[in-house]
Amino acid sequence: MVFIKKVIDKPLGQILIEMGILNQKQLQEALDFQKKEKMPIGEVLISLGFLKEEDIVYALSLQYGFPYLPLDNYDVDKEVIAQIPLELCLKYEIIPVDIIGKTLTVATPNPLNIENFKKLEEETGFNVQIFICTKTEYQNALEKYYKK
Repeated sequence: MVFIKKVIDKPLGQILIEMGILNQKQLQEALDFQKKEKMPIGEVLISLGFLKEEDIVYALSLQYGFPYLPLDNYDVDKEVIAQIPLELCLKYEIIPVDIIGKTLTVATPNPLNIENFKKLEEETGFNVQIFICTKTEYQNALEKYYKK
């Protein structure tokens, strides 16, 4: 069963400031923008050009303990892809990475959607292990493995 708990109990913006890749003025501008646009703070920081996707993914991996898997540098076995249809990948925003016994390892750009992972476990019968990837890596993997 999927359970998510913060490893570092600080807001994402504070972690990014402590990492030295964001300053307080940029964070405030992003928070003001977020209030108007109702977007996740990571997406706001990327859209404003303050950070790259990889910066957000790395900070989330620190904050929640998800391992980061750079999908563009990883090859998924065809047998794994064959077991998880495209419809599930799109529905739950995942790319299957590995299957060992009853554990399905997935990469996702949205690791905080616990309900999705619970439903995925129910639908597949696997225990789900989560890795984080960027949205671009996710899209590239869909194209590489499913839309040939």
